[in-house]
Amino acid sequence: MKTISILNENDLAEAYELERLCYPIPWSKETFFSNQGERYLNLKITIDNKIVGFCICQQVADEASLFNIAIHPKYRNQGLAKTLLNQLINDLMAMPSKISTIWLEVRKSNSPALELYHSIGFNQITIRKNYYPTTDGNKEDAIIMAYTLAL
Repeated sequence: MKTISILNENDLAEAYELERLCYPIPWSKETFFSNQGERYLNLKITIDNKIVGFCICQQVADEASLFNIAIHPKYRNQGLAKTLLNQLINDLMAMPSKISTIWLEVRKSNSPALELYHSIGFNQITIRKNYYPTTDGNKEDAIIMAYTLAL
């Protein structure tokens, strides 16, 4: 059974293993564990009680920043990331703090993510040159995107 719920402290070790599996240059454990707390809306998607995806989203004032999203490689191309992001958007819209915009950065080379974000309604705002490190020691551009929530 597939469920979406809050990523809580008890889930962090399992979610961090997923982070390490999904990214060639994952967040450090310290960074991953520190992106939690009252200003965050972090969700997990589970299938049969196993975390197969998560998202890390921070809220500041009337904006939210999607810092991280990951889906286990075996569960990709099943619409889980879209389901997770739509749940995040719905949860943010329901908050009393009135979030107006969700921001994110994505590697220029990450075509599947760009396609997903565009399909949901994110728009490209600008490019941040040489933002992401690469495995060969170079840098890759980040595309900055935004989604305006209907208020």
